[in-house]
Amino acid sequence: MTGADKSSDLLKELERLLDSDPLMDEVGFIHPSQLAELRKEAGSTSRDRLMGSAQTEANTFDLVFWSREHKLGISTTALLPLYKAAKHAFMEAIRQYQTLTDLQRERDDSKDVNASTFTSSSISILETDVMKHSRALLLLSCDFGTAWNCRKLVVSKLELLHTYMDELNLSSLVLSYAPKSERAWNHRRWVIKMIAGKCPNLQEIIERESEFVEKLAERSKMNYRAWNHRCWLVSYMSGEQVLHELNKSRDWAGLHVADNSCFHYRTRLLLKILEGYDDQNSAAPSATNFHELWKKELDWVATLIKCYVGREALWLYRRFLSLTWIKHFTTQVHSNSFGSCPKNIMNVEVFMSNELQLCHYCSSIPDNDFEDYQAQATFSATYIMWITRQVGGSLQVELRKKLEANGLKTLVNNVCPEKSFLWNTFSESI
Repeated sequence: MTGADKSSDLLKELERLLDSDPLMDEVGFIHPSQLAELRKEAGSTSRDRLMGSAQTEANTFDLVFWSREHKLGISTTALLPLYKAAKHAFMEAIRQYQTLTDLQRERDDSKDVNASTFTSSSISILETDVMKHSRALLLLSCDFGTAWNCRKLVVSKLELLHTYMDELNLSSLVLSYAPKSERAWNHRRWVIKMIAGKCPNLQEIIERESEFVEKLAERSKMNYRAWNHRCWLVSYMSGEQVLHELNKSRDWAGLHVADNSCFHYRTRLLLKILEGYDDQNSAAPSATNFHELWKKELDWVATLIKCYVGREALWLYRRFLSLTWIKHFTTQVHSNSFGSCPKNIMNVEVFMSNELQLCHYCSSIPDNDFEDYQAQATFSATYIMWITRQVGGSLQVELRKKLEANGLKTLVNNVCPEKSFLWNTFSESI
């Protein structure tokens, strides 16, 4: 048997394993020594009882693949021959598929019914081959764009809900070993766009998507692409789902205070709630409840800032919360939207007084050897200068005098001399 024949047999076995377990949820590439250990732990298989050449072939497959409990392991030694075989099979299938598609178009124009029916049957067989080989190829090379695009072409032609669900399952399988694959995330978004408005249980799918991202983010730290996908999902969430996600993601964010992406997700959820006020039929909370929700978020972030010293993500998130508070709860600009919520200048003074207290608390450096305290002081100083610029009139001048009297300029020069220009710019702008 030639090397090409062996590679072709390995590909057939891989595709057989994938077909035999539609619930498969994880793929991994394993060193041969690890694969041997896994086989030893699992004990003998039914293949070990085969006889003759069949046993030899089965043992060869056992040295390459390991499949248990919806998990698939592939030996690293077989990746290159498998990839070459999968690529060759896929490219040949797509070539034949395109040829027959063009032929069918010509026969449709000629109105040859019998020939057109025969061609349609052949195309259906080739579509199956394209989907089968592209699946194996993508599990071996997740960034093979042509394979993703061909699957889109076939699936959009079939327009069957279960095929769209199969695409979500395939991309989940790819993301199990390549959690930052941009093409896999793009494919999931394409699927959701295609079924939006056609699927009666779209909200359930969106909820499962959000849970999927959270699990993946737990395994793959600082996964911007996963969180970006979760932020994108917010546009498809109902008002109740947005509030549920806001409450559900709070504990996770509190345990990952250095991960800016999770706070960006909470920002997107809160912005979705804000958008809801423009829609009278939305399920947004009342103005009073919204005021309480935002106050609760500010208090929670202040607690995190005090507990976790020197985490820039928390300060950046507080900027968003503070700016929105000033805009919506201390001015008359949106008074029609928020009705009875307090919006007078005294609220600005009270709010800024609280921010000054927070920054004063965070600007102390009890331990010069602990760099996080210096970072905390830097973040608090730049934050209070920034937020002061967001209020106008005499209050801004008054706040500047308070900051100068409290030694903010000295603090900036001592803690972060490279940012001393910020104070000069800040003073000139008042």
